[in-house]
Amino acid sequence: MALLTFKGGVHPYDGKDLSKDKPILEILPKGNLVFPLSQHIGAPATPIVEKGDRVLVGQKIAEAGGFVSAPVYSSVSGTVVGIEPRLVCTGGTVNSIIVENDGKYEEAPAWDIKPVEELTREEKINLIKEAGIVGMGGAGFPTHVKLSPKEPEKIEYVIVNAAECEPYITADYRRMLECGDKLIAGLKISLSLFPNAKGIIAVEDNKMDCVNHLKDLAKDEPNIEVMALKTKYPQGAERQIIYATTGRAINSTMLPADAGCIVNNVESVISIYRAVAEGKPLINRVVTVTGQAIAEPKNFLAPIGMNFTELVEAAGGFKGEPAKLISGGPMMGFAMYSTDVPVTKTSSALLAFTEDEVAKYETTACINCGRCVSICPEVLIPSRLADYAENDNAQLFEKWNGLECIECGSCSYICPAKRHLAQSIKTMKKNVIASKRK
Repeated sequence: MALLTFKGGVHPYDGKDLSKDKPILEILPKGNLVFPLSQHIGAPATPIVEKGDRVLVGQKIAEAGGFVSAPVYSSVSGTVVGIEPRLVCTGGTVNSIIVENDGKYEEAPAWDIKPVEELTREEKINLIKEAGIVGMGGAGFPTHVKLSPKEPEKIEYVIVNAAECEPYITADYRRMLECGDKLIAGLKISLSLFPNAKGIIAVEDNKMDCVNHLKDLAKDEPNIEVMALKTKYPQGAERQIIYATTGRAINSTMLPADAGCIVNNVESVISIYRAVAEGKPLINRVVTVTGQAIAEPKNFLAPIGMNFTELVEAAGGFKGEPAKLISGGPMMGFAMYSTDVPVTKTSSALLAFTEDEVAKYETTACINCGRCVSICPEVLIPSRLADYAENDNAQLFEKWNGLECIECGSCSYICPAKRHLAQSIKTMKKNVIASKRK
């Protein structure tokens, strides 16, 4: 049963007006490209090129390091000048392949593929795996793994997560308007892997132009439904979108497949179409560059490996020295101290702000108002969990279901005391999960 919403949630300023009317602009890089070998959950990819090798656009330069892994392809032609640790947007360093761009963009030979209707289920999944497709909404889980549940016949819903509930980001919005036909085709390919599944495209109702456009494209597809979900953050969280579209609930011990669902991001579904129907690997993605500190907010079709500094320059540069840089959305993204990092498969946006809203507020004592409880989409008590986290009390943290937190940041957003609730809980979650693994 479609409820179109979930319990809790918040309504932050969305900031989408800055870039939502800016069509996707294809951009070519100028300098060297950096291809991190870990752009996904799971084992890092393994390099299959060496320093001095010449590579082409669409050439595989690193193969999957295991079943839960994904290969990496070059988005330019040029020469490998090194394989070494490089800074990424999360603030850490990742072993990366550096390619000197020769500006020629010579392409590798096209894949030899059959028409989609002649491909077997295994052949489709293998093409998706070979293309290096992962969850491109931020999680980075290898898509071929997600599409290979133990019992495919028990999958009843294949959901396209088109909510794009994070403020400021408009990459999926532009994709839906400009590439809606490919989105529908990618969903149809995904549905062909599951004999008993229905397709759902879930869009928030602040994007009714996308809803109407996709409904028109899917009017002759009886197995695909476009749903207009209520606009509320974090509508695009996996558990929340499953509940809003199907009425089914999952927790941290379950996978979506346990509830008969598969969920993929808009960019991932379009990449599925490109891999299976066109025989093209994942070498680029749409990135929103926006925020009050950006001169000309834009949506770019950016090559994987391109430096974020070049994207900022293409967006007119900074109006002034930005007070805050974020990779991804302001609610769940990563604060950055430099734009000298590469675009990766999970890079949805670069945000630059003239004011650091978080830093300017002083944290005060909890006043027990209960606002964090009222908006928590997982019906937790964030203030209490944060207390346990700050006192390193793992036993009580687990007892009060701290591991169920989806780290959406709604509690930190709503807290009048400006406590860093989500950050404390997130850190404690990592520590508890790490201790369990030991």
